[in-house]
Amino acid sequence: MVTIIGYSRKTNLRGKDFNVLVLQGGIELVKSKTSDSHYLTAMRCTIPSTFNDETCEFIIGQKLPGKIVKKSCEPFLYVDKVTGEEIEFNYRYAFLPEGSTLEEVIFEGVPETASFK
Repeated sequence: MVTIIGYSRKTNLRGKDFNVLVLQGGIELVKSKTSDSHYLTAMRCTIPSTFNDETCEFIIGQKLPGKIVKKSCEPFLYVDKVTGEEIEFNYRYAFLPEGSTLEEVIFEGVPETASFK
């Protein structure tokens, strides 16, 4: 299960505004590659919606059946807003609805759901 934890307004290439929902998966234990220490994290992604602001506010906290998965993509640069450091990524996180396969998300055109802006 994933939880809707927020939303944000985006503008498409045609200049039309729309809302994306911010989804968060469950807590995961991860081992740092640099320090060998363990820490807790949760994967997040966004998914486009047709909802207005009021509906987005109302559904925060709702759960959706599925999970968030790592999806390979063309490399892109991300600038850390705190440190200013540029980091190159070759993956994004995507929502995988319950009953779907990772292949469907990768090959059948499920919309890009991650947002690093």
